[in-house]
Amino acid sequence: MIQASPQPGDIGLTQISGTVGRLIRFGQWLNGNGFADYQHAFLVLPGDRLIEAEPGGARIASLDSYAGSDVVYVCPPGLTDADRDRICTASSVYEGVPYSFLDYLAIATHRLKLPVPGLRRYVAATGHMICSQLVDQCYQDGGVHLFDDGRWPGYVTPLALYDQLAH
Repeated sequence: MIQASPQPGDIGLTQISGTVGRLIRFGQWLNGNGFADYQHAFLVLPGDRLIEAEPGGARIASLDSYAGSDVVYVCPPGLTDADRDRICTASSVYEGVPYSFLDYLAIATHRLKLPVPGLRRYVAATGHMICSQLVDQCYQDGGVHLFDDGRWPGYVTPLALYDQLAH
């Protein structure tokens, strides 16, 4: 469900320009998502803040850092205030968690059904995350499961969040 204005617990989805954005688009294409307009996801926190996974590690920042950017805010229908509180509270343990471009490759490897030992464990590991994995994990830790399609934990891209929640 698309939100008109961001609330704590909402997921922000936006574009990333330059080389990093092109690499993420390619990674999403490898994962079967096509070349999409959303390469980054973040979780809206109370106090006009957000948490996002970045190459230097997950960080808490001001929501104003995306002022003027094309951002769509989504959440699952029926998300309660209690759900939002649990999701946002769960996010606090992920500040500083390292980013992992390799997760895009691991997700693509799974999609291509390449037999790599330990792949599921690697994708599900919370010691490293891409932005969409961070958001999905905060939701899971808050007791809200965004996907019920049997996917592996951590097997989520920004476009997968958009496809699941924006319609």
